[in-house]
Amino acid sequence: MNNATTVRHLEVHDLNITLREPFGISGGSQDAVRNLLVVAELADGTRGYGEAAPLPAFNGETQEIARAAIESVRARIEGCDVREWRAVADVLRGAIPKVGSARCAIETALLDALTRRAGIPLWAFFGGREAELVTDMTIPTGTVARASEATRTWAGRGFRTFKIKIGGVALAEDVERIVAVHEAAPHATLVADANAGLDAAVALELLDALERRGVRLALLEQPVAGRDLDGLARVTASGKAPVAADESCASLEGAWTIASRGAANVLNLKLSKFGVAEALDIAAVARAAGLGLMIGGMVESKLTMSMSACFAAGVGGFTHIDLDTPLFMAEEPLDGGLEYNGATVQLRHITAGHGVIPRK
Repeated sequence: MNNATTVRHLEVHDLNITLREPFGISGGSQDAVRNLLVVAELADGTRGYGEAAPLPAFNGETQEIARAAIESVRARIEGCDVREWRAVADVLRGAIPKVGSARCAIETALLDALTRRAGIPLWAFFGGREAELVTDMTIPTGTVARASEATRTWAGRGFRTFKIKIGGVALAEDVERIVAVHEAAPHATLVADANAGLDAAVALELLDALERRGVRLALLEQPVAGRDLDGLARVTASGKAPVAADESCASLEGAWTIASRGAANVLNLKLSKFGVAEALDIAAVARAAGLGLMIGGMVESKLTMSMSACFAAGVGGFTHIDLDTPLFMAEEPLDGGLEYNGATVQLRHITAGHGVIPRK
């Protein structure tokens, strides 16, 4: 006889959402979210929700790839006990190791169901260190004028940290866009994110050019290709700006290698890269190695953003917060979850799970 915490059924649905404007990174841009909603229904009728948020420009994952991965493990998930979610995560890591968005969606749905049934918010389940965070705001790739305009708009809404997407264009254009953001919000903290779009020499040239213009970055995220740990270490060793690893930090093994080589100062944990269980292990590696922690995401709805916020707030110690993509969406098919008060991400009102449910 099944326990009440057994997964009775796993469903997968499209989660397509139009964006207010294209979200561009060095590898390309998209004008709509093409994600998946995963629903795990327990034997007692409790439902948990997860989101697969593939981003082709980031790692080549697509909605179709994510769906196929989820369908391939459906039979192994149905009948499992959500109280054994880390054992299930181990199964997923072995079965679909290269499709992090699918692993994240399933693990999120299982944990949401578990904690909804128990009446525990996920920010408390993960440790309850905090119940609110302060996020940055992303300035996607685009023109200098658009970067300036967007910065002024978001600064007016209370944002004090801006993450500028760079790469894929001439160095001078990237410099001008960063300077434009600085001039639009002179007292703001600035992060530049190349999404693997530069090499070490160009990244160092960028930092020198910014210094000549009187601009210093609080963080330079993934300046080089994901596999170029030599280049990543070179930029880090320069000391010209703290360096975060994102594409290079795509697994526990990758995080360990970065830490052992001193190739970065900060690790960016995106649950969509490797799921929840592996993110917990990577956070432990970062702490043991004295590395900073960043929480980020792909182009995700408030579902995965709420899960990520609960993760970072509950675990604690995340000094870089990048949880803004729901603010780019032109429509809202979901209720509940995190709430934005300017740049502040509030979670304390969530009483069970991550709090997000689909609208009827």
